[in-house]
Formats: sequence, structure tokens, C-alpha cells
Amino acid sequence: MEISKEQGFNTFRRAKIAMIGAGMIGGNLALMAAQKNLGDIVLFDVVESLPQGKALDLYESTAVDGLNSVITGTNNYKDISGADIVIITAGIARKPGMSRDDLLNTNAGIMKTVAENVKKYASEAFVIVISNPLDAMVYLFQKVSGFKRERVIGMAGVLDAARFRTFISMETGISVEDINAFVLGGHGDTMVPLSRYSTLAGIPLPDFPGMTPEKIAAMEDRTRKGGGEIVALLKTGSAFYAPAASAIAMTESIIHDKKRIFPAAALCKGEYGFNDLFIGVPVVLGGRGVEKIIEVKLTESEQAALKESASSVEELVEVLGKMGYV
Repeated sequence: MEISKEQGFNTFRRAKIAMIGAGMIGGNLALMAAQKNLGDIVLFDVVESLPQGKALDLYESTAVDGLNSVITGTNNYKDISGADIVIITAGIARKPGMSRDDLLNTNAGIMKTVAENVKKYASEAFVIVISNPLDAMVYLFQKVSGFKRERVIGMAGVLDAARFRTFISMETGISVEDINAFVLGGHGDTMVPLSRYSTLAGIPLPDFPGMTPEKIAAMEDRTRKGGGEIVALLKTGSAFYAPAASAIAMTESIIHDKKRIFPAAALCKGEYGFNDLFIGVPVVLGGRGVEKIIEVKLTESEQAALKESASSVEELVEVLGKMGYV
């Protein structure tokens, strides 16, 4: 992060990244951030000694790997002061048979407390929310904190697109490096994978040799249910490697002003016909946060699917209102 125009190596200071929640995702976030030398890391959790233990273990690993991040753990929100990036994973994890909607009641109270403290101690930070139900939690954070929409974003579409890319690779045998996938909508079973805008080395997925509507539909359906599939397999938790990797990619794009295009939950103000709603859309993510929401042309069926997905998010937001959170 630039803080001076003077010449020399001191022109830049190390970024400070705060992870709110030291569970499985939080620990992997800290590890991946250190491996990419993105900056110094603060791992926060309300559970006594948990973040301190994980941070010390992680810090000791940097000596083996030759990394330079300083990693600390804390139970005190004061220690996130001055953070450039705050990544929020706090909340209970989804369990088998539990929908993301079921998480709303418990996690809303947690998110409100987190938002109040991030506003107090890291008021200039860019915030990436991972906590579920994602679209409702990022909406709640923004409303409670009052942060500008450019500085608050939900990690959803990056993960969903990664899953779609993986399933396309598994079906075709083509490297994920040459696959781009496009996903819109809420982070849940109503998300909208767009095969028409997904490509293999520039070739649209529907036009790829051997691809059939049935195969595409199966991959789209598996993408929608990707989180639940992992929950069912793990039995005692939810995904943590891919969510962490997704948030770190977003963090890297902000810190290094990469201006990458990601599908992510951003606050729409008229885009795609939505107002005052966080929903998964393609965004340009750079040094100023969400620098642009990209609107693409949709078919009638795609628009209808996106509207249905948005309706699911709107229902959760309405519940938050009835609960008195917004």
C-alpha cells in the first residue's frame, strides 16, 4: 500500500491484513496470505488462545519457507487497528441438512458485532465477507458499518466460478488454466452459472467438441450444489481451502491494483435492475476496491433465473429487517 511519493524502498509499507475468525478458513487465509507475501497478518477470534496458537504455528512455518510476513493472534479487536484489508469468516459453519438460510439468525448477531468493531478500529479498510449466508451477511455488514460500496464485497462468485471451472475440467480433461467460467446471482442453490459466457481457451462451452446440453446442465447443477456436496462429504464442517484461495485472489487484486474481473457479491444501484442489493455480478477489483460493475446482455431465461436468485437474497434481507438488524 502506497503511503509516500518519496523515492526508495520506503515508498511502500507492508499491507496489514486482518482475518476475523480463526477457524479452518481463517487459518488457511493467513497461510495463503503469508505464502504470497501480501503483508503482515492479524488473526482474530473470540475463542481464547485459538488465534494466538494458530498464529504462532503459522509464524514458525514462515521460517521454514523463507517468508517475511509477521503473523499475530488476538482476542482484542484493537489489534486490527489500521488494517488495509479485513476478511470476515466469523460465524457458525453450515452442517449437514442445514441450508445457508438456516444460518441467518445466529450469524446476523455475530456480523453486527464484527461490523461495529471494524468500523471502530479499521475504518479505512477494504472488507471481504465470506460468512454465510453470504449475500445477506455482506449486506448487513455494509449497513451497520456505513462503509462505501466500493470497499465492501462478498466472496461468492469467485468460489462458485472456481467450482464450475473444476467440473468443466473434470468433464473435458482440459486444464483449468484454460477454462474461464461465469456465474451470477446469490451464493446458494439459486445461483446462475452462465455456460454461454464460459469458455475453454476462448471457445464457448456450448461449442466445445463433445459437449451436450445434458452435460452442461449436469455441471451447472453440480456447481449450484457445490457447497452442499462438500458439507455432505465432510459431515462435520464445510469447505475451507477453496473459499480461502478465492478470498486471497481478491485480496491480491486489491493490494496490487491488478484490476482483475471477478464475479463477486457487490452492492448494485441500478445495475442489472437491482437497487440496494448485494448480488453476484462481474466486477473490476483494484486498488480502489470495486471499481466497476460490468453489465452483460442476458437472454430472457437468464434474466428470469437471475431475478429468481435475487428474490431469494431479498427474502433474507427482509428477514434481517424484521429481526431489527437493518
